[in-house]
Parts: sequence; structure tokens; C-alpha cells
Amino acid sequence: MSDTPIYLDHAATTAVSASVRAAMLQALEAEFGNPSSRHPLGSAARELVEEARRQVAAATGARSEDVTFTSGGTEANNLAVLGLARAVAPKSSGDEAQVLIGPTEHPSVRAAAAALGREGLIVETMRLDAEGRLDVAHAAERIGPGTRLVAQMLVNNEFGTLYDTRRLARAVCARGGPETHLHIDAVQALGKLPVEITSLFEAASLSGSLALSAHKIHGPKGAGALVFARGARRPTPLVFGGGQENDLRPGTENVPGIVGFGRAAVDATRDPAAVFAALEAARHSFEAAVAIELPTARVLVPYTDGAHSSPHVLSLEVPGAPAEVWLHHLEVQGVFASAGSACAAHDTELSPALLALGLDKSAARRVLRFSFDATTTQAECERAAQALGRIAPALESL
Repeated sequence: MSDTPIYLDHAATTAVSASVRAAMLQALEAEFGNPSSRHPLGSAARELVEEARRQVAAATGARSEDVTFTSGGTEANNLAVLGLARAVAPKSSGDEAQVLIGPTEHPSVRAAAAALGREGLIVETMRLDAEGRLDVAHAAERIGPGTRLVAQMLVNNEFGTLYDTRRLARAVCARGGPETHLHIDAVQALGKLPVEITSLFEAASLSGSLALSAHKIHGPKGAGALVFARGARRPTPLVFGGGQENDLRPGTENVPGIVGFGRAAVDATRDPAAVFAALEAARHSFEAAVAIELPTARVLVPYTDGAHSSPHVLSLEVPGAPAEVWLHHLEVQGVFASAGSACAAHDTELSPALLALGLDKSAARRVLRFSFDATTTQAECERAAQALGRIAPALESL
């Protein structure tokens, strides 16, 4: 292995930044009180939590009172999908879906929706069009007054597609009923592309929410948030206890994690233009180098501009051997990537996102995901591509 490993798996997780680490250390050492305690140490911890709530709200254009902290994006998605669907009184839904989810959703959305199906709700899946974009016209046909929840990710975590959630929001507003809620998984979008809750939901006076995760933006693992639009419906809680987070997520708050999330949210959204330019540069460097070193590989969703996809995720269909074999050889070369979503890495099921994109089973098993950070350098991208070229003779004919 190289003495300086190249990490190109930032869509899976990111390293905690120095500023986040410092903020968390203060919460761990100096202000360690329970936020529910009434003495000064408890009050100091409560203020840290509320400051982080304001920071996360500012990063998304929300009000601080509309931010509910969770243990991560998975819990935020579960709370939205299960809690909001269950919060609506049972009634006939006619021919429309009661729960409608995107075709490429994270397992935390798909599994939660499947649980609702087992409870008797009508759960359906949207589809992609021939260009791999969300087929909003088809989705609109399945939305009606009895639709409780529509859930759609903002940026695809396997190939970076930016889905047209604003158009979907208009369809939900036009076709849905007064209790229809639109939930957007924005975990892969925050810190890479604009995430603005007012433009997503409130312009249409739509009940909506966003799921966020700290460890995708150089914050700690174990911290996330469900952010609501102004006036949005609230879910039925999944956990019951002490009343924290307005009874939506009871239990003593993870103060260091929440503090780290707040600091990461500030840092990630301080200079979005600079971050985007750095991500674009890394993407272009890697793609150009791969075209030279491994011309038999295919980029699944070519990047054009930030209006259609995020530059930070690139999926590559490689020839010959399955993705796991390529990954093992890359690790020996000191390059760390993945074979799709890290949350499904131990699942033998083929990626629904890749199948929805039109890949057959053989091709879906040969997809590598490379994901970049604003700190990724051109030299790292070129070295990673060269590593692909070095291992290709042994693998592309298998």
C-alpha cells in the first residue's frame, strides 16, 4: 500500500474537521452537563444545543424551532416516513398511492416504506425517465387527496443526480390533499449544493421536511436532523420518554455530537461557491485521468452542470471482474472507494438505484463509486486513475 492513501469515499463519510473537533471537545470537557438540568452546567449545555439548532437552521434557511435533532440521516428518514404516514387518520385513498417513494431511495426510506406496506398502506415507487431523471409526470398521476407522504431524495448517493424536487413539490401541492407531506432526503446535498427550505416547500405552502446528517459534512457520526418547513405537519414519534426535542425525539441529547453538527453546518455553507468549484475541479481531473488510464470504463451519469447533478459523486462501470474485486486491488494500491452506498455495502441485493437507471444485473455488479471532497487534489485524482490503469490488465478480461 502507498504511504499516503487516497480517500475517495466522501459520500460514505468525511473526516471530522479541526474546528468541529475543538467545539466538541469543549462540550465534552467544560460544559458536560445534562441540558435538562436546571443548574448552571445544565443551562450551559442547553445553550450549546440551542446554538447548534440555530446554526443548522441557518444552513437550510429554516427557523430554529423547526429543527429536530436525531442520531443521523437514517433516523431522520425513519421519523419522517413512519411518523408522518402514521400521523394521518385512516381513510379511503381512492386509486392513488398513500405513500409514494423515489425509485433510488436510501435503504432508510425504502425499509421504512416497506414497513408501512406491511401495516396495510398502499406504497408505490416513482420511476425515472429515459435520461435517468425523476419522472414527475408519472409521479403526479399517483398523487391524490389520500396521499399521506411523498419521499424523494435530493441528490442521489450513488451517481450524483440532482432530482427536480421543486417540480415534484408543485405536483404534490396541486394533486395532494391538505395532509399530504413531502419529505426530502438532503443528506448528500448539504454542503455541496444549495439546500433552502423556503424555496423547496414554503413558496408552495406545502408541508415538508428535510433529512440531514453531520458526518457527510466533516461533522461527527451519530448526529443528524429532521428539519421542517414553516407550518409543516409533525410526525408521530417513534420513541417515547422524557419529552426532549418537543417530544419528537426524547432522550438526553447527544450534546457533543449536536455541537459538532452545528459547527460543521456553519463551515460547510460558509463559502458554497468555493466548495462547488473545488468539487467540480476534482471531478473533472478524475474523469479526464480515467479516460486515459482506463478507457474501457464508463461513467454512468456524465456530469454537465450543477443544475442536473452534484460533481462530488461519480459512478464508474468497470469491465470484467465484479466491483468488490476491483476495490480489493485498489486498496492494495492505497486507494479507498466503494461499490455504491455504504449503508448497503453488506447487502447482497443489487442496488435499486442502479437497476432503476437501466443497468442489467451483470453491469450493476461492476460499478465503483468515487466521491470527492473540497480538499481532494488533482494529484490524488490522477494517482487514483493510474491505480485503476495498473490493475486493469489483471481484471478487465475476467
